[in-house]
Amino acid sequence: MPPFDDVCVLVPTYNEAETIGGVVAEFRDAGFDDVLVVDGGSEDDTPAVAEAEGARVVYQSGSGKGQAVREAVREHVDRDYILMLDGDATYSVDDADNMLDPLIAGDAEHVIGNRFADLREGAMTGFNQFGNRLINKGFALVHGETFADILSGYRAFTRESFLKMTLSADGFGIETEMAVECAKRNIQTTVVPITYYPRPSGSDTNLRPVRDGGIIFLELYRRAKTNNPLFYFGSLGVLSTVSGLVIAAYVLVEWITRNISHEVMAVVSGFGIIVGVQLLMFGVLADLVLTLHRDTLQKIDEEAGSE
Repeated sequence: MPPFDDVCVLVPTYNEAETIGGVVAEFRDAGFDDVLVVDGGSEDDTPAVAEAEGARVVYQSGSGKGQAVREAVREHVDRDYILMLDGDATYSVDDADNMLDPLIAGDAEHVIGNRFADLREGAMTGFNQFGNRLINKGFALVHGETFADILSGYRAFTRESFLKMTLSADGFGIETEMAVECAKRNIQTTVVPITYYPRPSGSDTNLRPVRDGGIIFLELYRRAKTNNPLFYFGSLGVLSTVSGLVIAAYVLVEWITRNISHEVMAVVSGFGIIVGVQLLMFGVLADLVLTLHRDTLQKIDEEAGSE
């Protein structure tokens, strides 16, 4: 593999002393002269091990993977291309060429490594596989794009495209946010197959599947507000309308069969139905405005390109 003078290898870390040395050495030996390790306050020797292998080590001012990535790209990276991966030795330098080629060729601005293309035995529990596939299906439904593996930590992207994104997640939600921003801002995105390896023995994961999975689902839904308002407001509208109808049916049955009136519940039912219908209407209008906005931006881009 030839050296990549315009590439920064970005590795956010927290307590990765068992694996970070091998990761840095692997990429340095492959010709990457700028390996940037961002440490999130590790309680072990992660920074020292990384530095000893030739990495450039910086300490993030906040906490969480998302904050580390944002701060690193904006303040510590000056190269055109960024190859981002975790420091747990689950990703290989052998896939670096496939990740970077679309960027260097100008065919993409953001590349996602699909772990499911070659998922090695023991690399991911059955529960995590189910959760990942569920989140990917949810992303495709809400945001209208199929990126195969939006939670992959192996990414390659141009610094310019990253700076276009509006990112706020501090933790593992950063990958989800980046995928949503790619879909929202029409950032040219390519998915390539990679190999995903199990973590070496003695290396503990910082991921908490249930907690982090819940955060990711909430992030997907929250981001639908501006990228797919019909789904966002429509789903709330359907929930409110259905709840109102269920309460109304109960009130009607009670009045017919037992001659019992539930005035308060009837008011709540009517309120739920009215709010639900209004939310549905608002979702349709918001989706129309978003479509017109995107069409206008596309025409502006076409006119600018023809000049």
